[in-house]
Amino acid sequence: MLQSSCLETEDMYEVRVEKIPSQLHDLIESVVNGEEVIFTKDNQPVAKLTGMRNGKPQPKFGSAKGLFILADDFNDPLSDFDDYRK
Repeated sequence: MLQSSCLETEDMYEVRVEKIPSQLHDLIESVVNGEEVIFTKDNQPVAKLTGMRNGKPQPKFGSAKGLFILADDFNDPLSDFDDYRK
């Protein structure tokens, strides 16, 4: 766990820039565990440390629901291909 010089919120830490060298190992461990670290200077955010994604992003099934509408006759044979179906 990080020292009390950090402000901890939900899955995120705020760390004063001058504290980074002494806490770098702990900060990296926090990021590995899924947390974000915000670095501040003069109480203003200046940088964010987050973990890297491994591999491809996972699809969110159903996320395009309602974006595509198929015509009622979508599966009906096309008249343009009548000659090929004979």
